[in-house]
Amino acid sequence: MSKARTARHSRVRSHAHRSRISRILWNPLFRPSHESLLRQNEEIDRLDLPRIQDDDELERLKLSGDLVPIEPGQTLRIDPRLDPDRRFCRPWTRDFVTDLSAAYYKQFHDQIQVNSAVRTVQVQKKLRRHNRNAAPETGDTASSHLAGITVDLQRRGMTKAEIKWVEQYIVPLRDAGLVEPEEERHQWVFHIAVSGRYADYHEAQFGGEQPQSESIAQSHEPERVQADPIPPSYEEVMKPEGFAPVSQSFQPN
Repeated sequence: MSKARTARHSRVRSHAHRSRISRILWNPLFRPSHESLLRQNEEIDRLDLPRIQDDDELERLKLSGDLVPIEPGQTLRIDPRLDPDRRFCRPWTRDFVTDLSAAYYKQFHDQIQVNSAVRTVQVQKKLRRHNRNAAPETGDTASSHLAGITVDLQRRGMTKAEIKWVEQYIVPLRDAGLVEPEEERHQWVFHIAVSGRYADYHEAQFGGEQPQSESIAQSHEPERVQADPIPPSYEEVMKPEGFAPVSQSFQPN
């Protein structure tokens, strides 16, 4: 065998080995799937929400209050590359982001970062031109960003303990049908679609008020090992008459 063929064969084996190692190391709790995309779109249809076509429709939904701004603060930051016109989502999705970021700040004294929120069909088409992993802009598996119910939260840069904490915070909400999460491999984000039912859950948790991040910052230091990520009074809130049964994500009422 020539030296050139030997070197080429060695490179192929090395690439295959790295690919196997990568697959072994990447073992997320919320693996993306076709079924997850279907559930996200079923929730959008249940809520009778439009897939936002263009900037004109986006602006109308902002003006009507159907989309609300995601505001950075002590517990939350926004990727500066995210277009200010698209730093919006549904009110209940913002409630989820606010609740999670406050709990995360209490635990780690650090911020959650929003990388993406609402998108239009026009934006999704452009995204798919250079990202083959992006969801389509139409059909049963269309991106749930198009309805404003979804945010992408940065996962890159988190420690293993921080990733695990976020996963365990999300698990009971997923099992209750309140969120549909995915951990994206290539973008390194938590992609989280939030059910319209989260508004009732948030009301039961906080009485319609936002968690007070300022008081959290002043009176709590992060407890990195033992803290329980499940929101307070979770078991009391999850009653059969108000929420979907466990493990039936985004099922109709």
